[in-house]
Amino acid sequence: MKPEKIEHVCEEEVYSSLFRTHATSIFNYIYYKFGNEEKANDAVQEAFVKLWENCAKVAPEKAKSYVYTVANNLYLNVIKAEKVRLKYAEKVNYSANAVSPEYVLEEKQFKEKLDHALNSLPENQRTTFLLNRVDGMKYQEIADMEGVSVKAIEKRMHLALKSLREKIDGI
Repeated sequence: MKPEKIEHVCEEEVYSSLFRTHATSIFNYIYYKFGNEEKANDAVQEAFVKLWENCAKVAPEKAKSYVYTVANNLYLNVIKAEKVRLKYAEKVNYSANAVSPEYVLEEKQFKEKLDHALNSLPENQRTTFLLNRVDGMKYQEIADMEGVSVKAIEKRMHLALKSLREKIDGI
């Protein structure tokens, strides 16, 4: 009489045998990839849980490959999730730094200095500076609007920038 061919892993004896035989080698494989004992244990356990959940679909001769593949995919998912978390944490960290109280105070002080320096400029220099730097107009456009030459606009900008540099540290 021939021994019965085992069709799937749902029998407890077959499943237990697979676990005893392969759990350590899968743990080592994942541990070498993760470098973290806890994550490796989690991956091995989760892989064998998935094997049990799909035991009717997995032939015993394919079980080892199945469990290795599941454990490796779990590893890759954890790594991907960690990368996403790190990327988000960097953005949050950056945002938190951007609105720190020190930053807000420095920004307020700089804005006050800039407003004071701009208000102290002669009207024609202030107008030329704001039209160019804030509104993005070209010297030719400003010259046409003011009814002066481009050289006159260049001179106004030069004087405005020189005055602003003297009055505001860090420009």
